[in-house]
Amino acid sequence: MGRILWFTNLETTKRHENIVLYKKYVPEEFPKYDNYNAINIDKVSEIPMNYNGVMGVPITFIDKYNPKQFELLGIMNTGEKNIGIRYKETPHGRPLVNGVEKYLRILIRAIKLKK
Repeated sequence: MGRILWFTNLETTKRHENIVLYKKYVPEEFPKYDNYNAINIDKVSEIPMNYNGVMGVPITFIDKYNPKQFELLGIMNTGEKNIGIRYKETPHGRPLVNGVEKYLRILIRAIKLKK
């Protein structure tokens, strides 16, 4: 049996647990998307603690999401219109890093660093 999750908008204690962030932002380690002004993050555990901009994180972020720690901004994937996100040269909205397609990404921004 694979990983099964139950998503709800009911208040739970897990919803208010902060993700422990340990990694620092270094531009060389976090490439920007070719088709959107955000950095790519391949693992939730690698979200930088000192980055103030938009970040694209994997879908696995959702079960760790704390609305007091991060703001959800949008999604980059194939099945949506993604107006303002879709890359003009491609027929889809998937994120591209150096011309290479990434899987679906959720766009987030840290709340505590937001100005």
